[in-house]
Amino acid sequence: MRGALLDAAEWLLARRGAESLTLRDVARRAGVSHAAPYHHFAGLAELLAALAERSFAQLGAAMQAGVDAHPGDARAQLVAIAAAYVEFAQHRPARFRLMFGAALASRQRHPGLQRTADAAFRVLLDAATRFDPAAGPLLALSGWSLAHGVSHLALDGAFTGLPLDGPLPDAATLVRLMSERLL
Repeated sequence: MRGALLDAAEWLLARRGAESLTLRDVARRAGVSHAAPYHHFAGLAELLAALAERSFAQLGAAMQAGVDAHPGDARAQLVAIAAAYVEFAQHRPARFRLMFGAALASRQRHPGLQRTADAAFRVLLDAATRFDPAAGPLLALSGWSLAHGVSHLALDGAFTGLPLDGPLPDAATLVRLMSERLL
């Protein structure tokens, strides 16, 4: 039932955002009693943390797939990680905002969430360290900042209407081009 509740929460989150999500609505969507979620989650904050944990696991898997697609080429791995990050945000905007939003800013309260978020970051850190052992952590933070910034700017529509000479590529292509030129 925990999985069904998370599926229901994910569906509702995509349509309403975290601010209007309630456990009662999640229970209704999952087809269970309004008390059922409390058998699996202490409250809404714990359910949102579990949903964010699931999301970080999926983001980490997408980033790892980028690494696996380019064995032995750390530069290409970093570019693929950045593109996977932006694509995740573009395809799951509500989940992306939840993962990095104020509601879960204190991840220490949710050890599973912290571990899963750290594991996703470790994919980037390991690739950055393979690319440049001396500057791996700094490169990982820079790459994350680039991908995260492009993701948020794209989600917020900040690229729309810029006075450019030509059309702007989609966000994933943009971060791929930026990463290739910076590396």
